[in-house]
Amino acid sequence: MKKVWIWLQSVGPGIFCIGYTIGTGSVTSMVKAGSEFGMQLLWVLVLSCLFSWVLMEAYGRYAVVTGNTAIISFRSRLKGGKPIAILVVVGIIVAQWSSLTGILGLSAHAIYEVSRLFFPSLPESNYWAVVAIAVIIIGIMYGLLFVGKYSLFENILIVFVTIMGLSFILATLMVFPDPGDIASGMMPTIPAVDSGKLLVAAFVGTTMAAPTFVVRPLLLKEKGWGPGQRKAQSKDALFSAVLMLIINLSIMAAAAGALHSEGKIVNKVLDMVYALEPIAGRMAVALFFVGTLAAGLSSIFPILMVAPLLIADYRSGKMDAGSGTFKTLTAIACLVGLTIPVLGTNPILAQIATQVAAVFILPVVIGGIYFLINNTSLMGRHKAGFWLNLGIIMAFIFSILISYTGIIALTKLL
Repeated sequence: MKKVWIWLQSVGPGIFCIGYTIGTGSVTSMVKAGSEFGMQLLWVLVLSCLFSWVLMEAYGRYAVVTGNTAIISFRSRLKGGKPIAILVVVGIIVAQWSSLTGILGLSAHAIYEVSRLFFPSLPESNYWAVVAIAVIIIGIMYGLLFVGKYSLFENILIVFVTIMGLSFILATLMVFPDPGDIASGMMPTIPAVDSGKLLVAAFVGTTMAAPTFVVRPLLLKEKGWGPGQRKAQSKDALFSAVLMLIINLSIMAAAAGALHSEGKIVNKVLDMVYALEPIAGRMAVALFFVGTLAAGLSSIFPILMVAPLLIADYRSGKMDAGSGTFKTLTAIACLVGLTIPVLGTNPILAQIATQVAAVFILPVVIGGIYFLINNTSLMGRHKAGFWLNLGIIMAFIFSILISYTGIIALTKLL
């Protein structure tokens, strides 16, 4: 176990990035898609993870070769860089804080509804209990941030992500969809319903997450990785992308196997918690709940940090987790996160809508790294080659198409 722990720490930045990409947003999107459409949207997930790997490799290579971070490089190295950097910072913070409201609401609802399994006398809905749970969760997360050490943040996320991955993978093994359905899911099709386009955009918003790429250079710098860790950086990026695919695929497959075959569609948190019970019983419910809760906690923690990290990157390109600004901005994020629990809004609808909103800043983030990693004066012989450039260009085209799809979906939703 000690060797496993040391190995997980060696890919720490990748684990940290998974905290940004796999949360209750992923759980919500994957379960709803699996329950409603089976494995039909698998191709979107695969493409999103593939392009995420490309972008993590690009941002990581730029970071270890130049020693520079993303936002300060946008500001100082790109033509018209200052407004571009501000746009990226503001866009990511707004999208992540909006996502935080849904994540916290979903986690609080999940904890309350599972507690009803052990205390059947509890009412079906209890507004104040859910709010209290949300306050306790966000309070604990904020307390941990006061320590102000990256190594602690990384270790906490390793625990959350490991629990999440094992829980969902074990739960999926109890009920697996037909292999033919999985194969057919690789054919690019979009369900001919309004929610189909919405889920396609949500898939990309939660998997190709802009903060995953933009924050990555800052994390690599904090870990002390430089030119000598180019191979380690590439291994870290690949590991992160593969784990993202495996976990998200497990969630979708579990929902497809347990709910789609029964004709059930997820409309509330309790449906998600009980996704596997018809076939696998209480053990699957427990595993799915633990995975969902770990996903929520693993996302809340880094999202609280996103605003101070990006602003510090814009100012100096350095992470300062012990400053007053860091503590103030994380406190504001905590208050924003309580919006959905306090208002009592449907957390699943809110979560999907905020994940869709996250795709709109993605083309800017992809375009920025394309110019940076092809700058010979910065990268020298390590600048992007043919295959990496092809991957970045394809990711950019994909993000534009998904952004358009998201606009269409949100227009019909509103």
